[in-house]
Amino acid sequence: MIKGHRLRRMLAPTAGLRKSVAISLLGLVAFVAGLTLSFRSLLLPAVRSLSEASERAIGGFIREDSRDVAIHFLALALLVLGFYGLFMGTRSALRHLLEVLNPQLKSGGVADVYVRRLQLAQGPRIVALGGGTGLSTLLRGLKQHSSNITAIVTVTDDGGSSGILRKEKGMIPPGDIRNCLVALADAEKAMTDLFQHRFDRDSGTLSGHSMGNLLIAALADQSDGDFERAVRRASEVLAIRGRVVPATLQTVQLKAVVEGGDEISGEVEIAKCGRTIQRVFLDPANVTPHRDALEAIRTADLICIGPGSIYTSVIPNLLVPGIAQAIKDSSAVKVYICNVMTQPGESDAMSASEHVAAIMANAQTRIFDYVLLNTGVPQESLLGKYREVGQNLVDPDADRVRAMGFQPVSDNLMNDTDFVRHDPMRVAQRVMGLLDKVA
Repeated sequence: MIKGHRLRRMLAPTAGLRKSVAISLLGLVAFVAGLTLSFRSLLLPAVRSLSEASERAIGGFIREDSRDVAIHFLALALLVLGFYGLFMGTRSALRHLLEVLNPQLKSGGVADVYVRRLQLAQGPRIVALGGGTGLSTLLRGLKQHSSNITAIVTVTDDGGSSGILRKEKGMIPPGDIRNCLVALADAEKAMTDLFQHRFDRDSGTLSGHSMGNLLIAALADQSDGDFERAVRRASEVLAIRGRVVPATLQTVQLKAVVEGGDEISGEVEIAKCGRTIQRVFLDPANVTPHRDALEAIRTADLICIGPGSIYTSVIPNLLVPGIAQAIKDSSAVKVYICNVMTQPGESDAMSASEHVAAIMANAQTRIFDYVLLNTGVPQESLLGKYREVGQNLVDPDADRVRAMGFQPVSDNLMNDTDFVRHDPMRVAQRVMGLLDKVA
């Protein structure tokens, strides 16, 4: 399967062209045959008339012994001029047509964009599971390597705009799905900015809502409540590279058993309870996994789990019946991308190996072989700001990860900004390197 991905990538520039070239050659043969059959009766008299007219036109100022040479030069000049005019006119018309269909082509050559899109279309089949900002960050990097991406998104969010829409409309929370759609978008920046716009506190009943969430809710209404169809329509609007599917289409709530044996309901309450989380589970537990999610996992070349909040973004996908088993059975390269920072109330002081242990305990099976660890360290002044809110760097304890039977992959994966988070390009380059290594 992985070798097949490399072959598809090598042949990408010719994909879709072979049939077109064959049809063009057959058409050319038919045209030449028809031209030959009609030459004597139709074209030959016209050619003779044109030749005689040309001789008369140049006969007045060219000597008779130089007339044949002059006619040959005139014919050559007309051929070159005609070919150039035909080429430039056709090129201009095609460019105008393509720019109307896709304004982004104005920023680069048509041929370059065409080849690039073919290469992406023939890229590896990638599945990315998670939620929150971690998954959308990863997708921004992965879409530079393939457009065959399936993002499988958790649907247990019950806070903010998503929580309100979930409560008032009974719909699947759209927030994480929206973030993934925007991350994979190939649309103009104005459109993605519109999807991510959040209304201010002084906006009345719209306060706190994301425009993208409201648009997805509106599309669901127009689709007679079909959330899956609404996501597909939003995908078309944003021209995304790949697809985004919820882990399940059923309404489900996340619950946790915390230190002391108490049971906490809802993502928001779990994150702020302040006690060590022992395990999480879904209510109801027997929900049906999305069929496209299982199919994507089955045919994947690469499966990425995380990054994201370990208990509220990563693990909930694995609790949907059938998903963890499908990942285990897949022959893809499977990697867990560990968080850069701990999360207050959820993963306080947890090291990388403890993140792995939490996944194993809740998924109840081994579902990946590689663990991607960040070894980069930001400036102390920046770390100090995070410590003030209870966040610290995740300890990349590679030796313990290796002792657990996994292969650690360590690198500086942080971006160089005022925020400590994964750099999408660095992470994507590293996981794609795993795929090439295995191939």
